[in-house]
Amino acid sequence: MEKIIKYSGKMLEIIEEKHEKNTFEIARRAPGVRALIVNDDKVLLSREFRHELNEYDYRLPGGKVFDKLEDFRKYADEDLLSFAKQAVIKECYEEVGLRIKNPILLKISKAGATIVWDLYYFLIKDFVEDQQHLEDGEDITVDWYTMEEVKELCLNNKIQEDRSVAVILKYLISQNQK
Repeated sequence: MEKIIKYSGKMLEIIEEKHEKNTFEIARRAPGVRALIVNDDKVLLSREFRHELNEYDYRLPGGKVFDKLEDFRKYADEDLLSFAKQAVIKECYEEVGLRIKNPILLKISKAGATIVWDLYYFLIKDFVEDQQHLEDGEDITVDWYTMEEVKELCLNNKIQEDRSVAVILKYLISQNQK
């Protein structure tokens, strides 16, 4: 199978993948991480201004595993879990001011067949509070929400990243079954 990079931008590349009978175009982006941080039946969410939405959105804290596409390209064929764990630790410290320990992988969400943008979801229950260390230009506030409040935010489109909504709701359902 032959792979040719047809376009490469700052965060996204288009790869032409030639097989015996077909040629596919694949959009690929470096993976991201999300942290489902739970403490005593409450979930920590960030409220962040998202330029692509032109509004505030409630989100699971997280970010990119690699800051540059070329860094991702170097390791794309490796097991990325260790990189994802390092990234979720870094993002939780920066975005929500938590020094986390023992991130537990919940799920690796795949975007689709010809869209490669994996999101690594981690359950976080072991942490120490610090302070936010936001990068310039970030507009993020954080707060704890009851599981019922989080469910309502999911169901009322206040959390707009649908993959995160699915992971959150599955987690909440699993907790109700215990």
